[in-house]
Amino acid sequence: PPAISDSDEEDDSDSSTKPIRSEKKKNPVSLFQTGGNPPKEKKTKKKAPPKAAESEEETLETPQKNSNKKGKGKKSKKPKEERPPSPVIEVDNLEEFVLQPAPQGVTVKCRVTRDKRGMDRGLYPTYYLHLDNDKKVFLLAGRKRKKSKTSNYLISIDPTDLSRGGENFIGKLRSNLMGTKFTVFDNGANPDRANADWSNVRQELSAVVYETNVLGFKGPRKMTVIIPGMNADNERVPIRPRNDNDGLLMRWQNKNMDNVIELHNKAPVWNDETQSYVLNFHGRVTHASVKNFQIVHGSDPDYIVMQFGRVADDAFTMDYNYPLCAVQAFAIALSSFDGKLACE
Repeated sequence: PPAISDSDEEDDSDSSTKPIRSEKKKNPVSLFQTGGNPPKEKKTKKKAPPKAAESEEETLETPQKNSNKKGKGKKSKKPKEERPPSPVIEVDNLEEFVLQPAPQGVTVKCRVTRDKRGMDRGLYPTYYLHLDNDKKVFLLAGRKRKKSKTSNYLISIDPTDLSRGGENFIGKLRSNLMGTKFTVFDNGANPDRANADWSNVRQELSAVVYETNVLGFKGPRKMTVIIPGMNADNERVPIRPRNDNDGLLMRWQNKNMDNVIELHNKAPVWNDETQSYVLNFHGRVTHASVKNFQIVHGSDPDYIVMQFGRVADDAFTMDYNYPLCAVQAFAIALSSFDGKLACE
């Protein structure tokens, strides 16, 4: 079986109380494979992402800070080491890096900042994504387009150039009229301008669907994230719809899930003690917010594909794992800011 990080699952004495965990020693990478053969043996040598301490919990709704001290008693049986700092990530070619899946077994830890300065920035703030490390390497910027009927965010690899025509345009996020469904595209051409073999047509990188729950907007939101699957070489299967009826959203609605993976946000758990919904962000999120979320695959809710949460008024942490790339994760985060979701 693939190697598992020593911090968590090597201790067999624990397995009697956690039967679910011990069966899940399969490599999470296989969850995202849709095309071709399973990954070759050599790929499984990478360690699974380390699990951090289980005792820290953050609240979603109540204004208090971490309820770390109160972590559920039964979980903190043995002290576990702190979450390791972000590994060194080399961003030599920014355009390539932001479209590449996170390396297997590595959590790419980032920070999103929201800039509301200037005349219309309150309505159209610019969002910046940086690596959350000492160098604070800039990755992406995003901003809502002004004249668009639906919410339409441009994503750029240059913090000063957020134009549609520039060569720094790397992707966009577009919502439906209701503002409840979003599609993320790369910077390829519109299908109307396809060349003969469609190779220049834009890819859909992900889609996000928000549902309100029985509490309306008061309780946690339900998010479904739809992404292309990965092939045997652990590369994204290109999904280049020829029209709007062939995109990720329509495939998902029609349950045509070839080469498509469905993810969800992890449901927070009600905590009587704090009278709030709680998710464990392992110390990466310090402010309660309905915007805090974690995205997981139904078959392995312990493998966090992405997490996002508030650390200050206009600052958020955004961490992503294989198979997501920075553009996918950033666009999913941008969708969660959109005004029509009425979740301020």
